[in-house]
Amino acid sequence: MKMVADLLRDKGDEIWSVVPETAVYDALVLLAEKGIGAVLVLRGETLAGIFSERDYARRVILKGLSSREVKVSEIMTRDVVCVKPTHSIDECMALMTERRCRHLPVLVDGRLRGVLSIGDVVKAILSEKEFQIGQLEAYITQG
Repeated sequence: MKMVADLLRDKGDEIWSVVPETAVYDALVLLAEKGIGAVLVLRGETLAGIFSERDYARRVILKGLSSREVKVSEIMTRDVVCVKPTHSIDECMALMTERRCRHLPVLVDGRLRGVLSIGDVVKAILSEKEFQIGQLEAYITQG
Protein backbone atom coordinates (compact mmCIF):
# COMPACT_ATOMS: atom_id res chain seq x y z
CA MET A 1 0.00 0.00 0.00
CA LYS A 2 1.34 3.39 -0.99
CA MET A 3 1.93 6.01 1.62
CA VAL A 4 1.91 9.82 1.40
CA ALA A 5 5.73 9.80 1.44
CA ASP A 6 5.71 7.61 -1.70
CA LEU A 7 3.41 10.00 -3.54
CA LEU A 8 5.52 13.03 -2.61
CA ARG A 9 8.63 11.23 -3.78
CA ASP A 10 6.94 10.47 -7.14
CA LYS A 11 5.29 13.86 -7.74
CA GLY A 12 7.79 16.13 -6.07
CA ASP A 13 7.33 18.56 -3.24
CA GLU A 14 6.64 21.74 -5.20
CA ILE A 15 4.26 24.00 -3.29
CA TRP A 16 2.43 27.03 -4.63
CA SER A 17 1.51 29.54 -1.97
CA VAL A 18 0.47 33.10 -1.24
CA VAL A 19 0.56 35.25 1.88
CA PRO A 20 -2.68 36.20 3.68
CA GLU A 21 -2.49 39.80 2.44
CA THR A 22 -2.57 38.74 -1.23
CA ALA A 23 -5.51 40.09 -3.22
CA VAL A 24 -7.89 37.34 -4.29
CA TYR A 25 -7.41 38.45 -7.91
CA ASP A 26 -3.65 37.84 -7.70
CA ALA A 27 -4.21 34.41 -6.15
CA LEU A 28 -6.58 33.58 -9.01
CA VAL A 29 -3.92 34.62 -11.53
CA LEU A 30 -1.50 32.19 -9.85
CA LEU A 31 -4.09 29.39 -9.98
CA ALA A 32 -4.61 30.02 -13.70
CA GLU A 33 -0.88 30.27 -14.50
CA LYS A 34 -0.05 27.03 -12.71
CA GLY A 35 -3.19 25.14 -13.75
CA ILE A 36 -4.09 24.31 -10.15
CA GLY A 37 -7.26 24.52 -8.09
CA ALA A 38 -5.88 25.78 -4.78
CA VAL A 39 -2.91 27.47 -3.16
CA LEU A 40 -1.71 27.25 0.39
CA VAL A 41 -1.74 30.42 2.44
CA LEU A 42 1.47 30.79 4.43
CA ARG A 43 2.44 33.18 7.18
CA GLY A 44 6.20 32.74 7.04
CA GLU A 45 6.60 28.95 7.12
CA THR A 46 3.35 28.44 9.03
CA LEU A 47 0.23 27.19 7.27
CA ALA A 48 -2.51 29.78 7.80
CA GLY A 49 -5.09 28.33 5.44
CA ILE A 50 -5.88 27.27 1.91
CA PHE A 51 -7.50 29.27 -0.88
CA SER A 52 -9.39 27.43 -3.61
CA GLU A 53 -11.61 28.12 -6.57
CA ARG A 54 -14.47 26.97 -4.34
CA ASP A 55 -13.65 29.70 -1.79
CA TYR A 56 -13.69 32.27 -4.59
CA ALA A 57 -16.99 31.09 -6.05
CA ARG A 58 -18.79 30.90 -2.72
CA ARG A 59 -17.30 33.81 -0.82
CA VAL A 60 -16.56 36.42 -3.48
CA ILE A 61 -18.64 35.92 -6.62
CA LEU A 62 -21.86 34.85 -4.90
CA LYS A 63 -21.59 37.77 -2.48
CA GLY A 64 -20.90 40.33 -5.21
CA LEU A 65 -17.47 41.28 -3.83
CA SER A 66 -14.48 42.49 -5.83
CA SER A 67 -11.60 40.03 -6.21
CA ARG A 68 -9.20 42.97 -6.53
CA GLU A 69 -10.24 44.40 -3.15
CA VAL A 70 -10.78 41.29 -1.02
CA LYS A 71 -7.71 39.72 0.60
CA VAL A 72 -7.17 35.97 0.63
CA SER A 73 -7.17 36.00 4.45
CA GLU A 74 -10.79 37.23 4.43
CA ILE A 75 -12.16 34.22 2.54
CA MET A 76 -9.63 31.38 2.83
CA THR A 77 -10.46 28.09 4.52
CA ARG A 78 -8.76 28.19 7.91
CA ASP A 79 -9.60 24.70 9.16
CA VAL A 80 -7.22 22.83 6.87
CA VAL A 81 -7.15 19.05 6.95
CA CYS A 82 -3.50 17.90 6.93
CA VAL A 83 -1.72 14.56 6.75
CA LYS A 84 1.68 13.15 7.57
CA PRO A 85 4.02 11.20 5.27
CA THR A 86 3.08 8.06 7.21
CA HIS A 87 -0.60 8.23 6.25
CA SER A 88 -1.75 5.70 3.67
CA ILE A 89 -3.36 6.72 0.42
CA ASP A 90 -6.56 4.99 1.54
CA GLU A 91 -6.56 7.14 4.68
CA CYS A 92 -6.15 10.24 2.51
CA MET A 93 -9.10 9.25 0.34
CA ALA A 94 -11.24 8.62 3.42
CA LEU A 95 -10.30 12.04 4.85
CA MET A 96 -11.00 13.82 1.58
CA THR A 97 -14.37 12.11 1.28
CA GLU A 98 -15.38 12.68 4.89
CA ARG A 99 -14.24 16.30 5.07
CA ARG A 100 -15.17 17.14 1.45
CA CYS A 101 -11.79 18.60 0.62
CA ARG A 102 -9.66 18.26 -2.48
CA HIS A 103 -6.22 19.13 -1.14
CA LEU A 104 -4.19 17.78 1.76
CA PRO A 105 -1.09 19.63 2.93
CA VAL A 106 1.58 17.28 4.25
CA LEU A 107 3.17 18.31 7.55
CA VAL A 108 6.16 16.94 9.44
CA ASP A 109 6.58 18.36 12.94
CA GLY A 110 4.39 21.29 11.95
CA ARG A 111 6.48 22.06 8.86
CA LEU A 112 5.02 21.93 5.38
CA ARG A 113 6.54 19.22 3.17
CA GLY A 114 4.16 19.12 0.21
CA VAL A 115 0.54 18.93 -0.82
CA LEU A 116 -1.58 16.19 -2.37
CA SER A 117 -4.59 16.81 -4.57
CA ILE A 118 -7.56 14.53 -5.05
CA GLY A 119 -6.13 13.78 -8.50
CA ASP A 120 -2.85 12.57 -6.97
CA VAL A 121 -4.71 10.28 -4.58
CA VAL A 122 -7.12 8.86 -7.18
CA LYS A 123 -4.25 8.25 -9.61
CA ALA A 124 -2.30 6.35 -6.93
CA ILE A 125 -5.31 4.25 -5.94
CA LEU A 126 -6.08 3.37 -9.57
CA SER A 127 -2.45 2.46 -10.20
CA GLU A 128 -2.43 0.19 -7.16
CA LYS A 129 -5.69 -1.49 -8.23
CA GLU A 130 -4.40 -2.03 -11.78
CA PHE A 131 -1.29 -3.68 -10.36
CA GLN A 132 -3.40 -5.98 -8.17
CA ILE A 133 -5.63 -6.91 -11.11
CA GLY A 134 -2.56 -7.69 -13.21
CA GLN A 135 -1.21 -9.94 -10.47
CA LEU A 136 -4.52 -11.78 -10.18
CA GLU A 137 -4.78 -12.22 -13.95
CA ALA A 138 -1.25 -13.63 -14.07
CA TYR A 139 -2.06 -16.02 -11.22
CA ILE A 140 -5.26 -17.21 -12.88
CA THR A 141 -3.73 -17.72 -16.33
CA GLN A 142 -0.70 -19.55 -14.96
CA GLY A 143 -2.82 -21.89 -12.84
